[in-house]
Amino acid sequence: MDSNIQLKNQFAWTSFYMEFADKLLPYKNNRSYLLELLKDVYNDLGLRYPFIEKGGMLIDDICPFTVFGCFNKGISNENRIALMKGIGSKLGVKTSVPTEFDGIPVLNNMKAWFFAGKSKRKEDDIPNLWDTFEAGLNYADNPSEVSKSAFIACYDKVRKQLGIKWNLTMGLYWVRPFSYLNLDDRNRSYLTQDSSPYYANITKISNLKQLPSAKTYLDLITVCKEIFAKSDSPYHSFPELSHIAWATTTSGARNNNITSTANKKIGWIFQGNPKYYDVMGAIKDLDVVTWSVKQYHNQIKKGDRAYIWVSGPKGGIVASGVILCDPEIRENNEPDPYAVSGKLNTGESPVVDIELTHKITDAIIKKEDLLADDRLKNVSIINFPNATNYKLTIEQADTIDSIINGTYNRVAPRNTEEAISSASPRRYWIYAPGSNSSKWEEFYSQGIMGIGWDELGDLKQYPSKEAMKAKMKEMYGAEYSYTNSALATWQFANEIKVGDIVYAKRGMRKVIGRGIVESDYIFDADRDEYKHIRKIKWTHNGEWEHPGQAVMKTLTDITPYTDYVQKLEALFIDDDSVDIEEKEIVYESYTEDNFLNEVFMDAERYNTLVNLLKTKKNIILQGAPGVGKTFAAKRLAFSIMGQKDTSRVMMVQFHQSYSYEDFIMGFRPTKDGFELTPGPFYQFCKAAQDDDERDYFFIIDEINRGNVSKIFGELMMLIEKEKRGEKLRLLYSNELFSVPKNLYIIGMMNTADRSLAIIDYALRRRFAFFELEPAFDSEGFKKIIQQANNPKFNALVEQIKALNDFICKDESLGSGFRIGHSYLCTNSEVTDEWLESVIKYELLPLLNEYWFDEPSKIEQWTKRLSEALYD
Repeated sequence: MDSNIQLKNQFAWTSFYMEFADKLLPYKNNRSYLLELLKDVYNDLGLRYPFIEKGGMLIDDICPFTVFGCFNKGISNENRIALMKGIGSKLGVKTSVPTEFDGIPVLNNMKAWFFAGKSKRKEDDIPNLWDTFEAGLNYADNPSEVSKSAFIACYDKVRKQLGIKWNLTMGLYWVRPFSYLNLDDRNRSYLTQDSSPYYANITKISNLKQLPSAKTYLDLITVCKEIFAKSDSPYHSFPELSHIAWATTTSGARNNNITSTANKKIGWIFQGNPKYYDVMGAIKDLDVVTWSVKQYHNQIKKGDRAYIWVSGPKGGIVASGVILCDPEIRENNEPDPYAVSGKLNTGESPVVDIELTHKITDAIIKKEDLLADDRLKNVSIINFPNATNYKLTIEQADTIDSIINGTYNRVAPRNTEEAISSASPRRYWIYAPGSNSSKWEEFYSQGIMGIGWDELGDLKQYPSKEAMKAKMKEMYGAEYSYTNSALATWQFANEIKVGDIVYAKRGMRKVIGRGIVESDYIFDADRDEYKHIRKIKWTHNGEWEHPGQAVMKTLTDITPYTDYVQKLEALFIDDDSVDIEEKEIVYESYTEDNFLNEVFMDAERYNTLVNLLKTKKNIILQGAPGVGKTFAAKRLAFSIMGQKDTSRVMMVQFHQSYSYEDFIMGFRPTKDGFELTPGPFYQFCKAAQDDDERDYFFIIDEINRGNVSKIFGELMMLIEKEKRGEKLRLLYSNELFSVPKNLYIIGMMNTADRSLAIIDYALRRRFAFFELEPAFDSEGFKKIIQQANNPKFNALVEQIKALNDFICKDESLGSGFRIGHSYLCTNSEVTDEWLESVIKYELLPLLNEYWFDEPSKIEQWTKRLSEALYD
């Protein structure tokens, strides 16, 4: 070691690193204790223990360079200091822990081991690394031909091992920074620049394209030291060399984020799913993250701007930074500690390293923030939320940077309606643009859709369809009903929503366009005709054969006809000239508190219900008539999703004739014969599979009324939690199908239905059962009693509670036949007439069914319920 070199303040780290190496060497033959020591330090600090093999087993051996890697990788300076203190104190290091790390080479977080995983590494790989570590210290401290020969032999042995590349020179530099040359990416880039004082001499020895042999490596070290010794040399040590290389390349990369438009780089959003990757934990702990590149392999470049997006309803941009390398395929020998699933990066797709310059986990830039700015409202992640990488324009990246650095000035969207706030699902319409589509070319070129009936004036002035119909009779003559015309004008003004899909037709045989609604209703008095308009983004213009015969009306809501909509959409799938992806609806939020306010259930039972569903994946809500099973099922789904996203909830009802062909897939007649048609469960599974980062809920009403084994068929096995994701060949198609893990099934069962036999054991084994009970004594129902403020209502409630006690004790009935609270829930005023109607038309028919052979009981409770209203 060259003792003449004076340590400068910025290189104070060198003393700590050298003593750390000296204190680490004695553990060469006590490595199991060293691993225990490391585990204790990580536990004490509350940090993730990084030394876990694939499969979850702790590693049973470790090399000295990997120990150094604990605090020399892309983690925060706070964690680096904490680890140095913790491990250093355990080893007995006395030198003060450094706080400045500029110029110290760091490992990639995904490749922080100097050896392969246990299944790939050889028995002597780690012992060889210890030998190289020891030989490196000996040669640096006591240079001689003997120590040099020993070092060369050890170095050349390990440089061919799996897991070793340029990191070997980094490790040697850490342990003796004044003796060994670090050849990380920054140093190699600097040394081989034409302007570098080392360029001419270095390139004579090696082009630094591959890890040099020991002899070549030592020759490179000699050349550098000769330059250091010159009086006119700007640098006189390897730490100084590494520092200037770091400073040069860092400033170069960061200058890509400056505001000079001449050098600006585009930006990229990299999305992470917290179900599979602890994005927030990685952002908190690391300063450099590694991300997969699934798209734009050839466009993403070193120096581009990067933004990390965590997916989910409350997600958004949580960090920004600079891309440190072009996309490259790497072989990873160790698990990623932040991978929730524990899976390795297989190396099948390229990755990039991203240096994080801003961490904003406490001030996430959310989807709503992007939608609120005209420059950001069309960022692709909003419309296509299921990808991994997204391209930003320079303007979009600049705008996001301004939000992060506090210089943001919002530009309001020109059409703020594009941020759709309705919780209603998207609707589909078929529409005639004028008589015989005479207005199509005009409407297409102007980006509008319009209808006639101009004489009515502004359609928003009419409170109902009946009012519109009356005006039409007044203006056009009373000999017609105007039912279809009034429906068209009412729906055009009031029911079409921003984001709805419109298909333009010509006659009954041709489809001539497709578009997405972009504005609310507009009455444009300046137009000569067709003054009722909406702005629309026409995505397609052409001519397609209409599937079957179209309706004759001007405007028709075809949303309920799902097969028809699918056939229309299929017309445009193969037309790749225009992107037909639609804007994502921003649904109304829905929380646990909303559930508890609407469903008469306490928090403890709600949490039990949620945990049951998440644990089992399949649950049946069973209970007596009127306990609110359907109401609760939908709101349970909403509360777990965190929003009223009706697109991720589907409901069907089973009955005795319902079959596999209706539910999964079967042949259905068409005009040309029979066609294999997927059923609702198949389609919903596919939708959930394509959107696997979000939960989907399939609700089955009256699940016990159908033959469940017959309806589910071979999928009966696949709905089990343990079988989710496994593939099985379908009965009617040569397809391997699976039920995705993010799909939850909620069944509903009426316990008072005596027309059914005992539940199929196969069904019972695959579902958890949760009893919903009458909630007349719940806090929620007590509020309804207070709001009703009607003594007769109170009296009727007390009589129904007494009736339920009577039913429970009846040997032919039992608790499953009680009367539910929903019979007495209404949004209207509680009047005597309404109460009498509930008794006469809802409760008494139910009692007649219960006691069809015991008229005395029917008479008894008819009298008691009726008297509650007249006492």
